[in-house]
Amino acid sequence: MLVKERMSSPVITVHPDLPIWDAHRLMKKEGVRRFPVVDKHGHLLGIISEKNILNASPSPATSLSIFEINYLISKIKVQEVMNRNVITIQEDAPLEDAAREMADNKVGGLPVVRDHQVVGIITETDLFKIFLELLGARQAGVRLTCLVPNDPEELSQLTKGIFDKGGNILTLGTFLGESCEDREITMKVEGLSIEKLKEAIEPYVNKVLDVRESSI
Repeated sequence: MLVKERMSSPVITVHPDLPIWDAHRLMKKEGVRRFPVVDKHGHLLGIISEKNILNASPSPATSLSIFEINYLISKIKVQEVMNRNVITIQEDAPLEDAAREMADNKVGGLPVVRDHQVVGIITETDLFKIFLELLGARQAGVRLTCLVPNDPEELSQLTKGIFDKGGNILTLGTFLGESCEDREITMKVEGLSIEKLKEAIEPYVNKVLDVRESSI
């Protein structure tokens, strides 16, 4: 799965001379927390987030009146508070590259670019939705987490064992195990009861970590 398949596009952008008060109102209206900042040619200049705007606002402990506060804020432009060192991602990059960039750099979203033009944005919300799909959070079935030997043949035998018992694997994810010798598998299966599923996998797993009925 690539970034272009899950990014928000077209993306709402703002210009650097927009007052931050207007940018904040637009964020509230659109239900987003950040905007790419572009010039008149659509080239990326920076990114402004709700956090940038809140940090630029006077402290609640200020002695200024509400009129003075509003006046001062109205004079602040996006270009004065935006982040200029923006991490971007290409639209044909794998989704895991975007997730790694966000996690490593502690950012909540990446502008997606094509030939220096902003064509979308991918955010942590988009990745959470994908996570829900990968683990079948919106599908009913039996949810199983187990440890299997770190051997390609074991995984194929495990899935075949479930199939032979009449089960249908809806989702399957592999994760690091307790050591280099095993892997943790989380899957959701329909067509089998908990007992029948445990019976199907018993010859192929080292340990069942969790098994439960899961409804939508």
